[in-house]
Amino acid sequence: MPAVASRGSHRRRAVSEINMVPFIDVMLVLLIIFMVSAPLIPSGLVELPSVGKAAQKPDKVIEVIVGTDERIRLRVDGGEPTPTTMKQLGEKVKQLQAGNAQVPVVISADKNVKYEQVVQAMDRLQKSQIARVGLAVRQGN
Repeated sequence: MPAVASRGSHRRRAVSEINMVPFIDVMLVLLIIFMVSAPLIPSGLVELPSVGKAAQKPDKVIEVIVGTDERIRLRVDGGEPTPTTMKQLGEKVKQLQAGNAQVPVVISADKNVKYEQVVQAMDRLQKSQIARVGLAVRQGN
């Protein structure tokens, strides 16, 4: 009887270990899926834009010059710059484009100009619905 009494007094303990077998099984299945599907995924080529590789030079270019004194000047095809104000910028550029929306507009500014002035010029041109606006880039230094 003493052997029987000692058996009944013991309680079953809950196992507090994590069962890793299902986790490992899932990981192996995912590994096999990725190994099989990886060669089937087409490798995409990303074509980044490059500076200075235009097919041909445009016939007419309107340049918006933002000066360090916050004055705005317009120059067409490297000619003499004419002063304008920020409020008149969109209207004057539209006049210089003469109905041809494909005439590019390039904004150039000295490195000492406040970035805010360049952004305001871009904003004015965008509000005037001028499509082709770019920034002048100086290569080198």
